[in-house]
Amino acid sequence: MNITTRTRWVRIGSLAGVLAALVSLGVSTLVADVSLPTVIPGIIWYFAVAALSGAVYGWLVSKADHLLSLLENVVFGIVYAVLVWVVFGLVIIPVLAGQGFQWEPMTISAQIPLLMLFLLQGVCLSLTMQSFAAVGILRQPALHIPIESDELGITQRVVILGGGFAGATAAQHLEKLFGEDQRVQITLVSRTNHLLFTPMLAEVTAGGVEAQHISPPLRAFFRRVHVIQGEPVQIDPTEKVVTVRSGALEMQQYQYDQLVLALGAVPNFYGNANLERHAFTFKSLSDAIRIRNHVIDILERADTEPDPIRRQTLLTFVVVGAGFAGAELVGGLNDFVRGSSWYYKKISNDEIKMLLVHPGEVILPELSADLARYAEKKMIARGVSILGGVRATDASATSITLGAEKIATSTLIWTAGSVPSPLLRVCGFETDKRGAVVTDEYLLVKGYRDIWAVGDCAAIPDLITGKNAPPTAQYALREAKTVAYNVHAALNKGSFKAFRHRTQGALAVVGHQTACAEVFGFKFSGLFAWLLWRGIYLLKLPTLEKKLRVLLDWMIDVFFPRDIAYAPQLDEVVERTPVTGD
Repeated sequence: MNITTRTRWVRIGSLAGVLAALVSLGVSTLVADVSLPTVIPGIIWYFAVAALSGAVYGWLVSKADHLLSLLENVVFGIVYAVLVWVVFGLVIIPVLAGQGFQWEPMTISAQIPLLMLFLLQGVCLSLTMQSFAAVGILRQPALHIPIESDELGITQRVVILGGGFAGATAAQHLEKLFGEDQRVQITLVSRTNHLLFTPMLAEVTAGGVEAQHISPPLRAFFRRVHVIQGEPVQIDPTEKVVTVRSGALEMQQYQYDQLVLALGAVPNFYGNANLERHAFTFKSLSDAIRIRNHVIDILERADTEPDPIRRQTLLTFVVVGAGFAGAELVGGLNDFVRGSSWYYKKISNDEIKMLLVHPGEVILPELSADLARYAEKKMIARGVSILGGVRATDASATSITLGAEKIATSTLIWTAGSVPSPLLRVCGFETDKRGAVVTDEYLLVKGYRDIWAVGDCAAIPDLITGKNAPPTAQYALREAKTVAYNVHAALNKGSFKAFRHRTQGALAVVGHQTACAEVFGFKFSGLFAWLLWRGIYLLKLPTLEKKLRVLLDWMIDVFFPRDIAYAPQLDEVVERTPVTGD
């Protein structure tokens, strides 16, 4: 969709927002006898918020590849109304009115009438936009014709290895840039057929959301990108050929004119074979489900275990690594295990030991020191023991060794580091000490003019900080956009664009309705940060269907205890192969 068309969506959305505000205000006044000045500070604010939210709504809907159906539009309008209520009703408007943030339970309950008004407005807004689409004011963009074979005149081939954030996003941008140019074929090779939304992976282990709800299928993102589920096993830069293993033994070769490496990283055990043998990893959907099933099995066994020593071993859970993955995982697991005592009457909270082990001074080193200390305080208050300044040196099936101390445990989870895909070490590329492929500021692999690298597998110079870009999803998404632009430029003899990105912040959930957030230099913590985390990541979660499914999971979680039934196990052979996407 071009910029002109998107601008029309934004303008019409703003108009629809005002019309929806008029209708919702009239209905609320007649039906509920709502007096606007008692709900928000003045009618001007209400219509200003309605126009702005309508414009944003139009922009969001314009980014879809197809016009939403009536049901999709209505549900999207309801979800959007709740988010607008959180942002404006609980934060912006109260702050401007001198009341401060309204995220305490008592103050939130006082804003329920405003929520009802926004929900009505959201439904009216969605119906108005649907009406505009029905009469032809908003038209559906033309669909791309998929490429089936070389007989259609393909002259250039772009191959992307890795179906994570970096790889999938690069393919999306390339598809938009090349449009309907049938001379260019875009191929995405991924070891799974879905994109894993890693920020919500801990919620899968903790039973907050279903695994399939944070893993939209890759094929749903594209019109003409050729998606191949397989494992890259060899790259030949001389012949410009990539060998991919599909299935158990079948090998296929794909030629390329431009190659994008987005192979991600795998867990790093620093050569400790015992830790690798006995620890659970936490990188994939299969890992998350395997840990959840194991914890449920542990609770079942502990509930009937008469020996107090064995019982304590079963009820001791150890997570090694206190970055985002480790802190969020131990916080979610702590809520899940302690909340499950509703089912397991013989297990008391005093018996449960949840340990977070890390070698640093504070957890969450990616956040500022004051937020990290706040996170530690909240986690300790909820029963998590934090062991800082120690390293795991050995492990067995029933213990972990921390320096000279041995701790009995049946659950050891490793989140203490990662290393770029092993495939890169045998391809002859220049790598740094971590094994990441070294690139220039344009994301070109050193020594090549047709191979690019992004995400966790790449050592990319950060022109803003002077260091290498951190291996985070936030940077991977921006790197993907830049690499798509440069690949398009390379095939059209254009000029390249250097990668630049200034971090927008970081968010981490550390337990029940508690989170820490740094956004554009502002720091938040507690319930509001938790709502902010959920709102931001719900918006970032790909596809409307998955957004709605996760939102329903969260709503159900409010009223019912976590489900302790074993989750269906994904294919372990595919999930435990060594190459991952960013």
